[in-house]
Amino acid sequence: MIIAFIVISLFVTFKWFSSTSNKHKNQPPSPRKLPLIGNLHQLGSNPHRDLQTLTQKHGPLVLIHLGSVPVLVASSAKAAHEIMKTHDFVFASRPKLNITHTLTYGSKDIGFSPYGEHWRQIRSIAVVHLLCNKRVQSFRHVREQETRVMMDIVGKSCGSVTDLGKLLNSLTNNIICRVALGRTYEGEKFQDLLIKFTYLLGCFSVGNYIPWLSWVDRLSGLEARTKKVAEELDEFLEGVLEEHINKKTMMHGDGNGSDKGQDLIDILLDVQTEHTTNFTLQRDTIKASIMDLFAAGTDTTSTVMEWAISELIRHPRVMKTLQKEITDIGNGKPMITEDDLPKMTYLHVVLKETLRMHTPLPLLIYRESTQYVKLMGYDIPSGTQVIINAWAIGRDPSRWEEPEKFYPERFLNSSIDYKGLNFEFIPFGAGRRGCPAIQFAIAVDELVLANLVYKYDLALPNKMNGEELDMTEITGLTLHRMSTLQVVATPRFK
Repeated sequence: MIIAFIVISLFVTFKWFSSTSNKHKNQPPSPRKLPLIGNLHQLGSNPHRDLQTLTQKHGPLVLIHLGSVPVLVASSAKAAHEIMKTHDFVFASRPKLNITHTLTYGSKDIGFSPYGEHWRQIRSIAVVHLLCNKRVQSFRHVREQETRVMMDIVGKSCGSVTDLGKLLNSLTNNIICRVALGRTYEGEKFQDLLIKFTYLLGCFSVGNYIPWLSWVDRLSGLEARTKKVAEELDEFLEGVLEEHINKKTMMHGDGNGSDKGQDLIDILLDVQTEHTTNFTLQRDTIKASIMDLFAAGTDTTSTVMEWAISELIRHPRVMKTLQKEITDIGNGKPMITEDDLPKMTYLHVVLKETLRMHTPLPLLIYRESTQYVKLMGYDIPSGTQVIINAWAIGRDPSRWEEPEKFYPERFLNSSIDYKGLNFEFIPFGAGRRGCPAIQFAIAVDELVLANLVYKYDLALPNKMNGEELDMTEITGLTLHRMSTLQVVATPRFK
């Protein structure tokens, strides 16, 4: 009896203290939560849609609880602007999440590292040395060569069914491999590792939100699978690094200072030996940064192209308009090159509309507040995790006319762009933590889309109508089609 009385007294005291300390706090609206799990039961296999439903009911800024962790959900352009511009400094950090922490060498990469000096240094290295316009242009020949290879594969399969989704994924993987590692790495093992890596990044870890249930991650095998993939990727990257270091040693003394033919690992190794700042680029940081490129560059880029072709097949009018523009500019050339792309206005708006409707990361990578802040009139304490539902913002009916309709013309004569200045359209994020690789991703997307619709008419197997195409989504970190896109290609020119 005495023990029960003490427990009840402590519980009542805790509840009284909590309500007293919060009574002057103006918190965002919150849906009802359950003991222990909070609002976890309200999130299903497509959390971007579930969170959209919650914000439609409670408002554009909603406080939910995932287990014991308070999470702010932003689903309007105004809320995104406040978080990623007005208070960008406060919300520039990342929470420590078990899976990403394990896969990125203790969050030493660009995407998942907490805000601070380490992040500032590696972000600067990426922007200045890896992803600047000059560097992106230097890899033009890689993009064009790999695109030509894929077009030939599609051509050889003409008349039969082609798994276009698989081809697009292979294409982007080959481009990133050549750009980052210097050559392609064939074989099922490497491909399988990358698939497991990107899959795990989108997995939910119970231990992140209900710490005393961390054993669930161990019992389910999630923890062991994550460690195994991390170890196998590290072994692979160590081998690649050694290849590059040995190559540099053999070439030592060349002295011409040329970076021609360098891949991104070569560049990072050069930065490592420059010692121009007090920051030392550690080996693990190099490997983590390379894994970022695969996570951000392979899966998201191929997925956007797959959704774009899906929408074009479903909308023959848009396909014909795009083909006419590209055919007129191509003027009988065997292939569209990157010199042609700036002239293709309709191609640009087709891609924008695809990014609006099928935002590659529907929920931008979580942020975390580093101090108390007043946000849209609400009190947000330090340590609050933040989800920005970019997918829902792109379909907000108060910002977009007929938001569920695929209508590229909405972007014609519009200044709205995806570079982080228009908060109703943020497929790549914005502010300090916006994606630094926009130029590279768009260059691949535009080149491949232009050549596919220039060289081939694309139809569904078994003479299916475009409206019959299954557009069901599946969500991990990236928004995928449930089933890969199967097409039958017919050459447009003899």
